[in-house]
Amino acid sequence: MKSDNYIFANKLNDITAMQSKAATPEEYVESLPEDRREAINKLRKVIRKNLPKGFVEEMSYGMIGYVVPHKLYPNGYHCDPKLPLPFLNIASQKNFIAVYHMGIYMNPELLDWFTNEYPKHSKKKLDMGKSCLRFKKPDEIPYDLIGELASKMTVAEWVSLYEKALQN
Repeated sequence: MKSDNYIFANKLNDITAMQSKAATPEEYVESLPEDRREAINKLRKVIRKNLPKGFVEEMSYGMIGYVVPHKLYPNGYHCDPKLPLPFLNIASQKNFIAVYHMGIYMNPELLDWFTNEYPKHSKKKLDMGKSCLRFKKPDEIPYDLIGELASKMTVAEWVSLYEKALQN
């Protein structure tokens, strides 16, 4: 059986299928079609408003990422310690807009909370992978719920959960 450590590393590899070459989040947004640009900007705004202090927005894996910077977690990401520890990404993929939240993948209680809350915010069926929330149309995105999800885990909680998974 594969360890959580192996699976976690491969989840990040899976989400890089449509990587952008943009150097900044602003450049990434400008490269998108108008309907996607508006949705990604709204996601950025709600995430930055709600994300606990300490996470930093940057380009990560060819997407807009919210990471634990090296100044808070010097070890970085175990697969490439030069990279900061990833937590949440947003991306415009070929057929959908994606929110990748590693906390949902690593914390069953957070996953349960989200799957129970989702129907209160959307009439659409939840389209979800282990860490990926997929929205085929920008108007299907429950921005307030994504904001609340972003607020649910601090940097310290994420690092603790991550380190626990590495020990397994």
